[in-house]
Amino acid sequence: MGFALLEVSQGRQPCWKLNKLFGLSDMAGRVQRSGRTGWYYRVIEEGRVCVDDALVLVERRCPTWTIRRLWHYLYVDTMNQDALQEIAKLDILPASWRNYATKRLATRKVEDWTRRLEGRHKG
Repeated sequence: MGFALLEVSQGRQPCWKLNKLFGLSDMAGRVQRSGRTGWYYRVIEEGRVCVDDALVLVERRCPTWTIRRLWHYLYVDTMNQDALQEIAKLDILPASWRNYATKRLATRKVEDWTRRLEGRHKG
């Protein structure tokens, strides 16, 4: 973008702050279920960026693992063993995302999303 080089680093995980912002107790869950959670960029090379600059694809470092595909296995097909094994080995992902897969493989359970989505513990 402009003279900067950016990389999509990971998908966003919606949280309870969306509920508060929109005044809807289930907004974060709605966003998560929609798959339109967005993503974060990391700056690889700093550079000047102007308002009208377009994002131009330079490279897909891992074309088989899109944000959409990761979302599917993290939030829909959550215990797909083959996918979780692959995700756990994706060095391009932040450790926190790889850890979701590793923990699911070890515990055979999906982590509790209540606190993140609703701002409270289950129970």
